[in-house]
Amino acid sequence: MKFIKNHLMFILPLMAILLGIEFFLVFERTTDTYEQGLKDGYSMFVVTKEPMELSAFQALNDHISGTKLIKRENIVAEVTKGVSQSTSEEILAALPYFYNLGLDSYLRTSELEKIKKDLLSNENVKKVETFGSSHNSNYKLFSFIKFTLKIFIVFMAVVSLFLIIKQMEIWKYAHKERMQVMEIFGAPLMLRSGVLFKVALMDAIVATILVSALFLYIKFYWATQSGIDIMVQNQEVLFKLSDIGLLLASAFFIVIFAVYSVVFSSKGVQE
Repeated sequence: MKFIKNHLMFILPLMAILLGIEFFLVFERTTDTYEQGLKDGYSMFVVTKEPMELSAFQALNDHISGTKLIKRENIVAEVTKGVSQSTSEEILAALPYFYNLGLDSYLRTSELEKIKKDLLSNENVKKVETFGSSHNSNYKLFSFIKFTLKIFIVFMAVVSLFLIIKQMEIWKYAHKERMQVMEIFGAPLMLRSGVLFKVALMDAIVATILVSALFLYIKFYWATQSGIDIMVQNQEVLFKLSDIGLLLASAFFIVIFAVYSVVFSSKGVQE
């Protein structure tokens, strides 16, 4: 029972770090898809005196990725019902040109204002509407969620790392006699610590398998049963096979860091 407890005291904090890493990866992939949707759904409204090509807009600011000309005929048709054809043509000739501009990424409000300033620097541009109020609200909420998650993951990782190092110190004292014998026969410090590496690396593999199994369950079963649209729509990004390698590499790195921290915290095993 004590054996299981000791290993759980190492595996659980390591799993907490790996869960944090995987949650971050999933969150980044999911929000990238959501951010792409926000970007695709956003456009700036621009009024110009004369027609302008996409290249002319991009020369003013390289964040502009596309243009869509709003047909003036449709606007005139709505406001000139019952008016003579000649009057409609005069109104059409007097109207400026209207464009919806698409952007290459989801930008913060200050960057939108810069684009607006760049566009207005051209004499042909009469007006630019960024719809900054609604965009700013969405961007701040989006950024706050990402920032909060990162802070939580970092805090959880630091606390878990301290627990892992503490457990490693317990293992060091548990194998004190064996390490002392090896020290008497002149074994170098890292060779004497081999038993710590062996146990810790095995637990790292176990932790990686458990975390991977949890996210595979979430991807192939829980996500489809949850009824949460964002989960169902982004099921493919909830876990990837490449994540297993990343989690295992992270677990090994954490283990090696913890062992080094313990064995180098003292010059040797004290009598």
